[in-house]
Parts: sequence; C-alpha cells; structure tokens
Amino acid sequence: QVQLVESGGGLVQAGGSLRLSCAVSGRTSSIYAMAWFRQAPGLEREFVVGISWSGGSPDYTNSVKGRFTISRDNAKNTVYLQMNSLKPEDTAVYYCAGREIFKPEYKYWGQGTQVTVSS
Repeated sequence: QVQLVESGGGLVQAGGSLRLSCAVSGRTSSIYAMAWFRQAPGLEREFVVGISWSGGSPDYTNSVKGRFTISRDNAKNTVYLQMNSLKPEDTAVYYCAGREIFKPEYKYWGQGTQVTVSS
C-alpha cells in the first residue's frame, strides 16, 4: 500500500508563489513516477507535471511552463511543486499521484490541497 499526503496549499495574491509538498510512504518501491494534477471548479482534472523517481526531464503542461518547477527528494520520499508567478486561473485543488512502471495510469492519489490565487 502507498500513501500520498499533500501540503502547502493556501491563498496567495496573483504574482505570488507557493510550494506544494507530497510525502510518499508505504511501499514506495512500487512507484516509478510521480505527477501533479489539478482540478478547478466545474472542470475536469488536468495533468500539470510529471517526473520519474530515477531522473529524466519533467513533463510540464504548456500553461505552467516557466512558472512551475517539480523536484523530488528521494531520501525523503517527497515530491515538490514550486509555483511562481501564480495566476487566478491556477486556482484549483492540486493532487499528487504516483504510477507503477509499465503502467500508464496513476494508481495512487493524495487527498488534494487547495490553492487559491486572488486577483
């Protein structure tokens, strides 16, 4: 079993920054890659960025390129999402997720953390 716990959300003014954290526990060896998703009210959940535990270039959705940065600390089993130059349209519940190797679907999910950007 794998558990993911997000933290770091909150209310910030447009142009501000937040850093989200996702702590991974349990059978962490099951996880090949991690990602951040978000879901705004009335919209479908969307992929934000993904990264593998072993390395490689992160994969960002276009709307956050140059503003968001994903990183990982393998020793702490934690993934971070640094969000800069935040915009009101970034307002959403942010989820971290993990997937197993050779499986495209994200099987493990956190409970989500709210990010609200005021204009």
